[in-house]
Amino acid sequence: MFGTESSLSMFLNTLTPKFYVALTGTSSLISGLILIFEWWYFRKYGTSFIEQVSVSHLRPLLGGVDSSSPSNSNTSNGEADSNRQSVSECKVWRNPLNLFRGAEYNRYTWVTGREPLTYYDMNLSAQDHQTFFTCDSDHLRPADAIMQKAWRERNPQARISAAHEALELEECIVSSERWHDCATAYILLAEEEATTIMEAERLFKQALKAGESCYRRSQQLQHHGTQYEAQHRRDTNVLVYIKRRLAMCSRKLGRTREAVKMMRDLMKEFPLLSMFNIHENLLESLLELQNYADVQAVLAKYDDISLPKSATICYTAALLKARAVSDKFSPEAASRRGLSTAEMNAVEAIHRAVEFNPHVPKYLLEMKSLILPPEHILKRGDSEAIAYAFFHLQHWKRVEGALNLLHCTWEGTFRMIPYPLEKGHLFYPYPICTETADRELLPMFHEVSVYPKKELPFFILFTAGLCSFTAMLALLTHQFPELMGVFAKAFLSTLFAPLNFIMEKVESILPSSLWHQLTRI
Repeated sequence: MFGTESSLSMFLNTLTPKFYVALTGTSSLISGLILIFEWWYFRKYGTSFIEQVSVSHLRPLLGGVDSSSPSNSNTSNGEADSNRQSVSECKVWRNPLNLFRGAEYNRYTWVTGREPLTYYDMNLSAQDHQTFFTCDSDHLRPADAIMQKAWRERNPQARISAAHEALELEECIVSSERWHDCATAYILLAEEEATTIMEAERLFKQALKAGESCYRRSQQLQHHGTQYEAQHRRDTNVLVYIKRRLAMCSRKLGRTREAVKMMRDLMKEFPLLSMFNIHENLLESLLELQNYADVQAVLAKYDDISLPKSATICYTAALLKARAVSDKFSPEAASRRGLSTAEMNAVEAIHRAVEFNPHVPKYLLEMKSLILPPEHILKRGDSEAIAYAFFHLQHWKRVEGALNLLHCTWEGTFRMIPYPLEKGHLFYPYPICTETADRELLPMFHEVSVYPKKELPFFILFTAGLCSFTAMLALLTHQFPELMGVFAKAFLSTLFAPLNFIMEKVESILPSSLWHQLTRI
């Protein structure tokens, strides 16, 4: 025992200050690398790598999973249900108010040099176009076959060239009884080649003539077989898309009443095609006209418990109720006398809207800068908040006192729902996958809004403290080698003091012969 102590003391005496500098410096370097990796992983995936590995790999080894088969089956079923729920909650929707690529998105790129659309967003649009604008019989018509390939092209110039080729091919065909103008080629040129809204409108009007001709022809033949039925479904989608985009052109060119009429007619003609969410375009146009009675009528139809909600529905309902009281609302007066019934209804509507999408208020209150909205949005996510605020901020500003009422009341929602990921109040618990999906939809230069705000994981704080502590030790050891050497020896001696005490007690209890035999073993 005393030999061990003497050898340890001799080893500590032989250590030079350079050893302590190297030891502390290496420890600081390693902990710094771990800190950098942990921070990068947290910024990219929103979780700690060490925590994730410990939960997924170490927890089962430590008995975190019950071995009984019934609970295993229940757990697997629960995980499957949660996965399905997560997928359904994070479904990406087409933005009803998406901008024109050539006339708006590309103009932004020319001015700023930044790409407003991500590859993931454009890839989703390509899938939408293939779903809406193609069918299995396109190979029978040369122009449609070219457009079927064009929608799959990644290069914008290749898509535009293919659209021109399809139109030139149509002009060369003499027999107009069998062939017709290619409406989808005009759509592609209006979306991507036109550099102004007026030019896009002109191309969409040409597409409308071709689309109506195709629709009438396929409508007569839709009952002759599944092939004709698929063609009619495709031609219906094309016609609805063209009319909707023409209405949006009228809205952007200031002909708002004309746009409202076109949208109403379209909703009457095709009432079952709710996938385009034309009512959201209609709501925005009616708000521009300040026709609040018609806005309320549209909300009465679409703000129903059986229909899917959106930020446009919830926040427009809140705006209408806030409009009734916002011009006279004063937080000081309300705190003295309490809220009236109308004010309470407005506050509850704001809380309902904020619960559905908590990212919107910061954009409406201009606490966060806006960017161009993406072509797809994630409901209850940051992308939907950007799309809503981009078009509706002006309507909130137009209502006197509405933003002031929102500013005074929106944060009260979070006191009602302290744990939004576990329990909701008026809606389902807030989905946990919105941050990841929004990072794919929104450009890199935009700072994605995260709700609820995530605290830094423990291991990032731990590695940051460890890195700082070891770096400080390395600096002190380099500056004061003799003093730090004495300190290190004293620290190690203190650290081993309890062990020495225990060993002395064991020696005093056990016979010396037995202890001699044990040390020999």
